[in-house]
Amino acid sequence: MGDFASFHPAVSFVYYVLVLAVSMFTLHPVPVVISMAGAFLYFALTHRIRVTVSDAVFYILLFILLSLTNPLFVHNGETILFFMNGNPITLEVFLYGMAMAGMLIGVMYWCKCYQIVMTSDKFLYLFGRAVPRLSLVLSMALRFIPLFKKHAGEVRRVQKTMGMYAGTGITDRLLFSLRVFDSVAGWSLENAIDTADSMRARGYGLKGRSNFSVFPFEKKDLLMLAVLAAAAAAVLGGYFAGVFDFSYYPAADQVAFGSGLIVQTVILSALMLLPAVLEIKEKIKWNYLKSGI
Repeated sequence: MGDFASFHPAVSFVYYVLVLAVSMFTLHPVPVVISMAGAFLYFALTHRIRVTVSDAVFYILLFILLSLTNPLFVHNGETILFFMNGNPITLEVFLYGMAMAGMLIGVMYWCKCYQIVMTSDKFLYLFGRAVPRLSLVLSMALRFIPLFKKHAGEVRRVQKTMGMYAGTGITDRLLFSLRVFDSVAGWSLENAIDTADSMRARGYGLKGRSNFSVFPFEKKDLLMLAVLAAAAAAVLGGYFAGVFDFSYYPAADQVAFGSGLIVQTVILSALMLLPAVLEIKEKIKWNYLKSGI
């Protein structure tokens, strides 16, 4: 993790709320593409190539599936490509399905990036005093799936090392998967209870409890908040000015790069690519310092 994760938790949280809001509230092709590109680039820079490729393959298949599924249920649009079971399959339906799939994948990637930066201790630092129980539950829920996958992989490797379920039959693989799931499910319940008991023993959520913080609010955090506020105001102004208006039915609009859209494209690109740019800068700096050793 590079320079972007070093910002104050409040700054990181505001950033992710902003990019998720921008990603979810418009289906204009330009913001959708920029959102996907920014999230994927930051994810790729913070993960191994194998993980990045594996995730990319999954999301490409998901993109194709969602794009092809939409025409099965929606038959709007005037550009008919062909008929299937007497129902028209139109170009506009495909385009809308692609936009929806792109928006969804962009949001999912941003959520993955959120988990990289906004760790449990940062989330509890932000909301632990205001809503201690809810913040603890949300913190545990957000880290549940990554921990579940990690522990499942560990159990799977241990059982294979012990020589269990060495067969390749369907029944053997099914029993192996069920055994792993049973082990991980029991572990997750125990882990949740242990975490709750541990936090209660430390007086979490009690009135008057002091809190130790390792997150000082520095000048760079104030500057970043000002930049995010300016970007949010600019994007909101473009939204209400109709720059992001885009209709897919009955005929899809053409993307016209007028002055307003060009300005918004530059702002969105700077906003969405900010974590990746800071990560690249940090990697270049780190490699330069290593070369001087």
